[in-house]
Amino acid sequence: MKKEVLQKGFSNLCTAKTMAELYEENFKVVSKYVHATSRGHEAIQTAIGMQLLPQDFAFPYYRDDAMLLSFGLEPYDLMLQLLAKKEDPFSGGRTYYSHPSLKDDDKPKIPHQSSATGMQAIPATGTAMGMQYKELQNIEDAAAKMSPRTESRGLNPITVCSLGDASVTEGEIAEAFQMAALKQLPILYLVQDNGWDISANAEETRSQNAFEYAQGFHGLDAISIDGANFIESYNEIEKVIHTIRTERRPFLVHAKVPLLNHHTSGVRMEWYRDDLEEARSRDPYPVLKQQLLDNGFTQKEVEDIEEAAKKKVKSDYEKAIKAEDPSPEDLFTHDFAPTSITEETGDRSPNGSDKVVMVDCALFAVEELMKKHKECLLYGQDVGGRLGGVFREAATLAQKFGDDRVFNTPIQEAFIVGSTVGMSAVGLKPIVEVQFADYIWPGLNQLFTEVSRSCYLSNGKWPVSMILRVPIGAYGSGGPYHSSSVESVLTNIRGIKIAYPSNGADLKGLLKAAYYDPNPVVILEHKGLYWSKVPGTLGATSIEPVEDYILPFGKAWVLQEIWKQEDEETLTIITYGMGVHWAMNASEELGMQDTIEVIDLRTLYPLDEETVMKSVKKNGKCLVVTEEPSSTGFARALSGKIQEECFAYLDAPVMTIGSENMPAIPLNSTLEQTMIPSTGKVKAKIEELLNY
Repeated sequence: MKKEVLQKGFSNLCTAKTMAELYEENFKVVSKYVHATSRGHEAIQTAIGMQLLPQDFAFPYYRDDAMLLSFGLEPYDLMLQLLAKKEDPFSGGRTYYSHPSLKDDDKPKIPHQSSATGMQAIPATGTAMGMQYKELQNIEDAAAKMSPRTESRGLNPITVCSLGDASVTEGEIAEAFQMAALKQLPILYLVQDNGWDISANAEETRSQNAFEYAQGFHGLDAISIDGANFIESYNEIEKVIHTIRTERRPFLVHAKVPLLNHHTSGVRMEWYRDDLEEARSRDPYPVLKQQLLDNGFTQKEVEDIEEAAKKKVKSDYEKAIKAEDPSPEDLFTHDFAPTSITEETGDRSPNGSDKVVMVDCALFAVEELMKKHKECLLYGQDVGGRLGGVFREAATLAQKFGDDRVFNTPIQEAFIVGSTVGMSAVGLKPIVEVQFADYIWPGLNQLFTEVSRSCYLSNGKWPVSMILRVPIGAYGSGGPYHSSSVESVLTNIRGIKIAYPSNGADLKGLLKAAYYDPNPVVILEHKGLYWSKVPGTLGATSIEPVEDYILPFGKAWVLQEIWKQEDEETLTIITYGMGVHWAMNASEELGMQDTIEVIDLRTLYPLDEETVMKSVKKNGKCLVVTEEPSSTGFARALSGKIQEECFAYLDAPVMTIGSENMPAIPLNSTLEQTMIPSTGKVKAKIEELLNY
């Protein structure tokens, strides 16, 4: 092995080891915020970190500070995060030590990720899937072409996902491995096995290690190595990386390592560990130190490397301690990336066009986007060529754009949602589908933990640009597993935008706005409005807007505007989705089009509070209509906010109508109709409120 490789590797180990020791010496200072260190894992982390290139993507986990150092980060950078300082280069003081996000030109790219206890495998695999897609579509990888390191130019990028062995028991790991093996993606899963979860050990919690587990995924090759031996680790990783760069297929490296420090600073090893002496006998530090001496380094050269690391770490720590903390105002930045879509543009109702159903407006919008942007792709369950979606919402798209751009996934909602993090990171714009709102639950971990927080916790570096389409709502005896409303759960996830249109023109305009928005967007599409087969929903059909029609988020529609007279009782109805049609039909059947003002929210976040409050203050009475059970949730919270802000203008309590508060929507049609609102139920509520 070249002397410069050994020297650089040993220097990195010295630095990481010294940092861990310094943190222990200054425990009362640094333990204000929880941290973990790489102590015992330094050799394998350094071996892989030294070999990654600026065009590569890495997903380290929370123990990978030695890997981060080997990318070229300074101890000072990591210490700024350790102490949650304002200039923390990863998150601006928002997230834990060794929870990196990096977009430097001269280093591997690190999208934001959570605490990385398995969840990161799906976004990482999505990155590799994005790399493959760009190669198949001949989309140039500018990072590889323009790499500041001459030796790396033109080399294919790879993705590295770092994991602790305990995390491999996660179900989401299986989804990631399955897709990597199925699609033959250019990804390296590095599993660092120290034999422990927190206080539970491997014998208690897993039936096999990661190497053995990988054997069940055909197409995912795996090796097991001594991760505490730097030379062995470096050489084996070098061969694996070469294979992935040239053959473009996945690999798993199972690296056995000791854990020589606490699980985290808050969970001390002496409380529960009975294997500390055995673990210390496998310390990678003296092994590499001896390897330097065996390869021509003098004792003084080795000591000089050690001393330089200690001096650097001490100096950086003293500087980091004095660094500025964030100000209160810093809390309020980067929740979303700025969007240029702020005004409605394009012809909504072009002359000479026929009305089309809502599902076709969406289909045509996606087709137009895919024609215009090679970065746009669509995937999910059953959206591929054979079916084109269970609602035909993707019909003909696979035939027009190919199976690489429109394709089926397994039944993996977590992967469908979480892979968009990686897709977005490599510059793509995925449109993905969850087949029914009832099936979104396995994807919520990824939506909440990875997608929604990426922009905020990366301090604006990595917003996730994606669209998640979700058919929703009760229609035609769909029963308890195909009829749910889930908007209240979604509106409690900060960091995503949410649309819930009531007609085709809005759906097309919002889809276009979502595509050009750099943030994650969920579009809830009521399946009972797709084809306007439900009586009273012809209003969901629309003249198809022109291709460049865009409807910005946060702009409610005063669908039925009235002029307030002092001597008459008037009412504002606030609603969205199917509720718009119940409200409009009820108003018409009561003959109260001049008495009832109907506001279609169109988007639940951002919410057009200005239009809502202005209408309620004018009319003095307000009814909020939702399909969800109304005892708790979005509609009830909106009612409370209206009551709070408009109290002095109200002539009656703000009322809410929604579904009955039962655990699920029954299959039987009589029970279904008893459960959900209707035009008749809304009429009765209107009369109750007007007569209050």
